[in-house]
Amino acid sequence: MRVVSLNVGLPQQFTWQGAEVFTGIFKRPVETPLTLRRLNFDGDGQADLTVHGGEAKAVYSYPSEYYGPWSERLSRTIETGMFGENLTTEGLFEDDVNIGDEFRVGTAVLVARQPRLPCYKLGLRFDDESIIKKFVQSGRPGIYFTVKTEGVVGPGDSIERLHTDAHGLTITRLFQMITDKKTSHDDLRRALDVPALTDNWRESFTERLAR
Repeated sequence: MRVVSLNVGLPQQFTWQGAEVFTGIFKRPVETPLTLRRLNFDGDGQADLTVHGGEAKAVYSYPSEYYGPWSERLSRTIETGMFGENLTTEGLFEDDVNIGDEFRVGTAVLVARQPRLPCYKLGLRFDDESIIKKFVQSGRPGIYFTVKTEGVVGPGDSIERLHTDAHGLTITRLFQMITDKKTSHDDLRRALDVPALTDNWRESFTERLAR
């Protein structure tokens, strides 16, 4: 597993569908290593911190292997970082990563926390609001990480799994539970047993159990 591309970008103002939008979704590849701190890479940022960024969404990765299928499906060229990911990766997939798994990337240590749910700004990035529904339907959400140990990460760095969480709740399975409101109560309870489950999904699943 390795980092194919390291992508960062600071929030900018755009006009889309007649409205002004402030967003950090436009990430561009960099050629040199960057310092990864607790909340983001140097030179990177998020606009709306109520739904983006924070410790549980400090780093976003997306597999390079998905770029070809997306390009064919959308009949367009897709630039690296176009999904807003910091790390375009090779060999790191959602169905093989558990919530709570730890990885060394460069000299940093990351902990997998949750899948990505797209907002309307992904539509802005592609200039196509239909991409949001297509993204969810694809079942390829990418992975958000917490930074356990700050460090330096660069293009081409290896990705080494240091720890596999024994609960076995994969990113893919969590994404399915989030998007499928018919998930059984037993599955929701098992998810709540995972220590690394983020507070927002812990609250959401607890509310669903109470209905």
